[in-house]
Amino acid sequence: MTRRLARAATGLAASGLIAACTSVGPDYEPPQTEVPGAWSGPAGGGLVADPAELESWWQRLDDPVLDDLVLRARDGGLDLKTALARVAESRALLGVAGADRLPTVDATGAWESRAESRNTPVGEFIPDFSQYSVGFDAAWELDLWGRVRRSIEAAGADYEASLEDARDVAVTVAAETAVAYVDLRAFQKRTEIARTNLALQEQTLGLVQARFDAGLVSESDVAQARTSVETTRSRVPSFEAGITSARNRLAVLVGLPPGSLAAELDATRPIPVPPDDVAVGVPADLLRRRADVRRAERELAAATARIGVAQADLYPRLTLAGSLGLAAEHGSDLFESGSDTHRYGPSLRWNLFDSGRLSERVTAQDARAEQARLGWEQAVLSALEECENAMSSFVREQERRAALSEAVSQARRAVELARTQYTEGLADFQTVLVAERALADLDDQLAVSDAAITTDLVTLYKALGGGWEADDPVARIAAD
Repeated sequence: MTRRLARAATGLAASGLIAACTSVGPDYEPPQTEVPGAWSGPAGGGLVADPAELESWWQRLDDPVLDDLVLRARDGGLDLKTALARVAESRALLGVAGADRLPTVDATGAWESRAESRNTPVGEFIPDFSQYSVGFDAAWELDLWGRVRRSIEAAGADYEASLEDARDVAVTVAAETAVAYVDLRAFQKRTEIARTNLALQEQTLGLVQARFDAGLVSESDVAQARTSVETTRSRVPSFEAGITSARNRLAVLVGLPPGSLAAELDATRPIPVPPDDVAVGVPADLLRRRADVRRAERELAAATARIGVAQADLYPRLTLAGSLGLAAEHGSDLFESGSDTHRYGPSLRWNLFDSGRLSERVTAQDARAEQARLGWEQAVLSALEECENAMSSFVREQERRAALSEAVSQARRAVELARTQYTEGLADFQTVLVAERALADLDDQLAVSDAAITTDLVTLYKALGGGWEADDPVARIAAD
């Protein structure tokens, strides 16, 4: 029995040596595209062309609370956990594809009781009998045309694309956390400004009320002063609602229920201020750094490999199959001499006619690869567009903020002069009212601009592809 089993195994293995190493379909070549040598956006605003250092860009905003929130969002946020789960799925599917290179072996066991009819025109009558059997069945597809190899190549590219997708999610999570944090501090600042201006307007109302009581001004001045007070007071609830929304958004980003960070973020802090210099590198860096561009390139590689998978189905498929086992009428005889059985040999399957179904699948996969190539080109162009727009917004908002800062300074001086002139009877109350309203509006616009500058910087950091390298959570799961 041992020699028969050995001969069967040797025959099966020897037959496998006829497998060729041909792989049909195109061999993948990374796409190439031309990118500008320099940015076309405006200079200034602290932007420098040195190679960008974007690993932990949020730390450049010098706010420890923000640093902590970003790290918590990356570790506990559900978006990144979901992306990492997709990485684990892709890695498992790569293992499935790789397993097709090896034979499959199934253990079998059966008991069969059989009875033949005495009244059918069969040759020799076979009495009732039972049969016990145990053994192993094996099958191995010889990868003559590279179908399996191309499948593994495609699955590997899919896995690498999932890694880049998770890194892109890490970039997005960091940026969303920073934007929500800036929103929180901006609403806190706007609330503080509104209350300061409210106090100033209430002082003016008291002044007008005293002059009205003394018969020096009409009731119209009192009504206008009170209108200004209540208008400013009406802004506070909407700003407080904005504070709540921003805190809730941050809580969800770190994987907690809304409201969980209310006490932790209750204290007012300044809006984070951008650094003096922001390194943006050159456009060519995007092809290396942007995770979404790298993901699109890997998707193209996977689509190209699947052309070979589709083409291999046009050719014969050769499979080696065999079984080794034991069979006997009585279970007690199963392991006796002479109970061994075996069979092995190749089988060929070749689809000769299917009304063009397989060739159309090749055409369809060619079209998918072309879509993936165009998708990669679109990802590159979109990355360039996002960077150019973000740089322009960042620089222009700084110019706007400088003008607003000067306007606020002048508006505050105008309020002081108007109140003095009104008290001395040299100006009517309308002058005071207009000056105070202008100050309140410009103060609020300045706070919004402060937040917009930092938000634009966060958008720029995201557009440049920074943020996934720092303690890369994707690398951790990939190394497991």
